Amino acid sequence: MDPVTVRNIKIGEGRPKICVPIVETGKEEIAAQARALADLPLDMAEWRADWYTDAKDCGKAVETAAQLREALGDIPLLFTFRTAKEGGAARISEAEYVQLNTAVARSGYADLIDVEVCSFAGQARSIIREVQSAGVKAVASSHDFDKTPPKEELLGRLHYMKELGADIWKIAVMPNCGRDVLTLLDATLTVREEPDSRPVITMSMGSMGTVSRLAGEVFGSSVTFAAAGKASAPGQVNVDRMVQFLETLHV
Repeated sequence: MDPVTVRNIKIGEGRPKICVPIVETGKEEIAAQARALADLPLDMAEWRADWYTDAKDCGKAVETAAQLREALGDIPLLFTFRTAKEGGAARISEAEYVQLNTAVARSGYADLIDVEVCSFAGQARSIIREVQSAGVKAVASSHDFDKTPPKEELLGRLHYMKELGADIWKIAVMPNCGRDVLTLLDATLTVREEPDSRPVITMSMGSMGTVSRLAGEVFGSSVTFAAAGKASAPGQVNVDRMVQFLETLHV
């Protein structure tokens, strides 16, 4: 498997890369949090635009992305509008979702863009192609905040992301028992052992699933999300503690 190179990092090589989400609601607060990230031991930043009050205004979203790009310097930026259906903070129509992701991709301010390929199955392929044609990496994603599907279904989703041509494949699920965590980790390792795999990002959410965020290198997950202030999903570990855990488990 070849890693995906984004600015100064190689996703899919070495220890999992640490991504810290920005989850503020106002333009100035978003920029301030981005500036604060410069002193933290992270590899990437994620702008969770679904928290942003004016996210559906493409012009304002691009202006805010420009501020983020300036504040972050060479830190890679992942742009994400997480829909309410998949655990996000806001609802958005399909047309608005396509327009927003396309505008941010064409702006050049984001290095990666998250595409919810199950919620927007009819447009997923075209969004991914549009993102990639702008020179931006596409992260195909799928989230289940209620349960952990069987291994076969998880693999099916990952193979669907492969068929769509996404650069990185991401799945997050909620465990209801310890065996659910094992199911997620087993699916992760299985797909990473396939000869034509791409970098994958997987996590089992909540406190029960925290181990999946820490042991990604062992099972094949290439990125882990850590909090610096507000968490964007249940089970995220503080970024400083995450560094300690990853260095301890580094193989």
